[in-house]
Amino acid sequence: MANLEANFLGRGWSFPPTFNPNLHPKGVEMTTGLEDIERSLQILLTTRLNERILAPDFGCDLQDAVFQPLDTTLETRLKDLVSTAILYYEARIDLLNVTATEPPQQPGLLLIEVEFKVRATNARHNFVYPFYKQEGTELALSNAGPTATPVVR
Repeated sequence: MANLEANFLGRGWSFPPTFNPNLHPKGVEMTTGLEDIERSLQILLTTRLNERILAPDFGCDLQDAVFQPLDTTLETRLKDLVSTAILYYEARIDLLNVTATEPPQQPGLLLIEVEFKVRATNARHNFVYPFYKQEGTELALSNAGPTATPVVR
């Protein structure tokens, strides 16, 4: 049953593309089902508008939000960008909610949570996209362990 559901939801290249000569056909690793939907959302949210020559409207301009303070205006704008991109380019899901939060223990990180329902199965899922508002080259961890927080030097 799970294999039938995975094939029904779609199949696509893994992201980032991975090649393995032992795989058939043509050695390309593939993703199916919910994993394929999540990879498609990741590609959609990381692609800038006009980045793809044959599909200039594909993607979001989330990079324009870098270095901007998270306020109501920016949160509303990000929700609109993500919602519009999903509406036009991910037909396998129905968007339920988009939230953008900045964890207080991790400055410079913006978590964009996309709650959706898979149309074919009526199953609810969420996808969290970590968007870094500051360049990560000067970040260091203040504490070792799972609760380590980045510190800007």
